[in-house]
Amino acid sequence: MIRLEGVTFRYEDMQMRFDVAFPKGSFTAVIGPSGGGKSTLLNLIAGFEAPEQGRVLIGGADVTALPPHQRPVSMIFQDNNVFAHLDLWQNVALGVSPSLKLDMAQKARVEAALAEVGLGALMQRKPGEISGGERQRVGVARALVRDRPVLLLDEPFAALGPAMRKDMLELVTAMSQARDLTVVMVTHQPEDALAAARHTAYLENGRIVALRPTAELFAAEDLPGLHAYLGDWRSAKL
Repeated sequence: MIRLEGVTFRYEDMQMRFDVAFPKGSFTAVIGPSGGGKSTLLNLIAGFEAPEQGRVLIGGADVTALPPHQRPVSMIFQDNNVFAHLDLWQNVALGVSPSLKLDMAQKARVEAALAEVGLGALMQRKPGEISGGERQRVGVARALVRDRPVLLLDEPFAALGPAMRKDMLELVTAMSQARDLTVVMVTHQPEDALAAARHTAYLENGRIVALRPTAELFAAEDLPGLHAYLGDWRSAKL
């Protein structure tokens, strides 16, 4: 369970406030206009931003004052922070230890994670020698070896084409279900929310306006801001 209680954060002239809970094992998408606070929401959960007021709780524990590395959270960004000078095995091993000094059991975890995302045969290659979709899989494998109960996704597949994005969503969904992860995914693609998320939150101007079952949210008639945001997509789908 992730809970934000009266969490406030100011960015330039926008005062954000979050009161929201994401149940344990849930997969929630977060959509909304650019600049509305979606990435800030993830950063507050992960600890990259500190709230002015309020509390962030994960699994019932107050983590508001904890730095990112002490929170039970993994986060996958759009660029995945893949290091070009390291091979794939080393890039994933960073999720276990920044020093890359691993014992035998930890090395086995890295190899198992690479195999699980379909990169077992490529572990000695550098990121420049593989495709964009395969580089995204490195980020997923790194999250696997971290073995944290919360996974945050900040538009990690935005640069991929539809077919590859679908493959990556299926991979993350299967991984989250197998490990009972709590997943919060920021996306600008309604199709991604429909494909992967049981619930979706619509966020604008630093507030979560609605959090509902995904199909129900997209069909809602009482959210003019959401209608404007979805535009022609909603007209074509409904």
